[in-house]
Amino acid sequence: MSIGVHNIGQGCVTCLDHDEHYILTFPNGYGRQVNALSILTVPWIELGGECSISCSKTGYNASIVFHTKPFYGGKKHRITAEIFSPNDKKPFCSIEGEWNGVMYAKYSTGENAVFIDTKKMPTIKKKVRKLEDQDDFESRCLWKDVTYNLK
Repeated sequence: MSIGVHNIGQGCVTCLDHDEHYILTFPNGYGRQVNALSILTVPWIELGGECSISCSKTGYNASIVFHTKPFYGGKKHRITAEIFSPNDKKPFCSIEGEWNGVMYAKYSTGENAVFIDTKKMPTIKKKVRKLEDQDDFESRCLWKDVTYNLK
């Protein structure tokens, strides 16, 4: 048994320190449980599918695949990615690992390194504009009534 959410559309992340805007698509989301009695496994949530990130200012882009766990064996939360320089068809960096753990980078130079260890990252409180300062279709403004009723 499972439920899936197919995410459509795109998001924009702005890096204020560099005046860069990144357009990204989203992976699909799944709530999994092998059977109704949950005898074989504990229910889990996972991401699956392909997404992309691109920056029009720099021309850099990435192709990311979130791998779903096979029915038997395999690992949860696996990710692979390729990062491309502007106008290049061959990636200068390939990444693999777990999106909620450690990811490793392999560069075209042959160098291998830890790309990121998400478990060691500090938690940073997000900064969000007040609802009255947001445009009608910004997420928190758009979903404020749903959020209120869920609370």
